[in-house]
Amino acid sequence: MAKPKILLVDDTKLVLELEKGYLKFSNVDVITAANGQEALDLVRTEVPDLIFMDMHMPVLNGIGCCRKIKADPFFCEIPVVMLTTAGREEDRELAAQAGCDDYLTKPIDRCAFLEMARRFTAGVDRRVPRVPCRIPVLVVQEGLPVAAESADLAEGGAFITWSGSVEKDTEVKVAFFLPVEGDSLVEATARVAWVNSGEERVKPALPPGFGVEFSLLEEKSLAALKRFVQGSME
Repeated sequence: MAKPKILLVDDTKLVLELEKGYLKFSNVDVITAANGQEALDLVRTEVPDLIFMDMHMPVLNGIGCCRKIKADPFFCEIPVVMLTTAGREEDRELAAQAGCDDYLTKPIDRCAFLEMARRFTAGVDRRVPRVPCRIPVLVVQEGLPVAAESADLAEGGAFITWSGSVEKDTEVKVAFFLPVEGDSLVEATARVAWVNSGEERVKPALPPGFGVEFSLLEEKSLAALKRFVQGSME
């Protein structure tokens, strides 16, 4: 049986790399396009099972591409998830008018992305391999820097040990050096995905701290993370 095929469409290479990373351990085939016209050509030749498409792109934007897909009787049943700008209700309305099946807002939340993919296709795995790694981490929350330490790392996030107070869904910035050759500085904007503190910790086997999901990474930081995680798993 053929694996489900997911088409990712975005004119920003880093966003495509992040989305591909989210799907890396899933039993799906991933194809990519840099604009709506490329996506339309791939829809006609590859016939994907699901499309994640950015709204704002050159050549042909996501709205125009979605309208063309939904107007074609051969491809109109393909689910299209539009990536819109957070907080812009007009974007959601445009996406709905174009016929998209659902939407996600940027920056992309890994769990929300994978849940959306699981809703429309089989074979999507939410689990992400994590590598034990104790290294110093600088966490900046509301402009205040705090020294902490990692317990493990993945390409999409980390668990950070810390006895202080932090709330779920808070945005933080993190910076740390990886034990790899080359440029090993990783700087990222992240979201606190879960908190492991208090008398009833979510995961008692882990020390007090919190898990973060990276929402914005520079290409060199993403490359360093990939080298470290993949090298540690070999």
